[in-house]
Amino acid sequence: MSATSDVLDPTALAEAVAEAAAAALPAVTPLTPAPAQPGSPHVTAAFAGGAVAELDGGVPGLVVVLVGTELVEALASSPLGGLDVAAAVQPALDAAALRLGARARGARTLDLDSADLDISALLGGAFSTVPLIGAGIAAAVLVPETTLAGARSPISPEDAVPTAAEAVAAAALSAGDGPEPFVPAFGAPAAPPRGLDLLQGVDMEVTVELGRTRMTVRDLLALTPGAVLELDRAAGSPADLLVNGRLVARGEVVVVDEDFGLRVTEILDANAAV
Repeated sequence: MSATSDVLDPTALAEAVAEAAAAALPAVTPLTPAPAQPGSPHVTAAFAGGAVAELDGGVPGLVVVLVGTELVEALASSPLGGLDVAAAVQPALDAAALRLGARARGARTLDLDSADLDISALLGGAFSTVPLIGAGIAAAVLVPETTLAGARSPISPEDAVPTAAEAVAAAALSAGDGPEPFVPAFGAPAAPPRGLDLLQGVDMEVTVELGRTRMTVRDLLALTPGAVLELDRAAGSPADLLVNGRLVARGEVVVVDEDFGLRVTEILDANAAV
């Protein structure tokens, strides 16, 4: 029996896992876990989207987070184009995994409308469901019973090995380059986040593109070390900045402490970013 199982019974552990996930899940109002209940194969019918992540670190199984229409619609209405539910839910899955004494792998989005989706089969059999209550049932955390039985002592965020993205963000924050926290004016009520404000904590994949070219398979197979590829862009032309594959800005390539960087010179509006 694991150290975690000695302290909490499976029901209490499922609720603790859901509480950790709720704190990291974007939501208009704070989310509170409801009592855990036996999982139903029809639970996905009450939600608009979801994501799943397998666990590493000796804890078997996976964790699923289901979300309601509010978050799904906010992701779909992003000016950067439709954003992935898995990216928005990843921090919640990471927090749930740490509470189980594990680390979450990269999340993948669940197609809840697919006729092939069998949530019980995905979770490997019996599972617990913990609804997350905000303005109604906003989300839910699903954890297999085998995962709860195999849980280990919780890992604190401070002790967790950071991912590459987390390490870069932490370095920027310690250097004073991170965003300033929002502080409401004295006496003014802090308005809850609405719409796209829900997405402020979502990680995005940012790519800098110098240029492109097209090659035949024959030319690709003929590549050797030292070969030079001619791109479709003149020397000195600005590089493209893409977010999740969508062009949002241009700039010039610079070197910062022996690393490449991009000095942004132009921000493109939604109509130009194609």
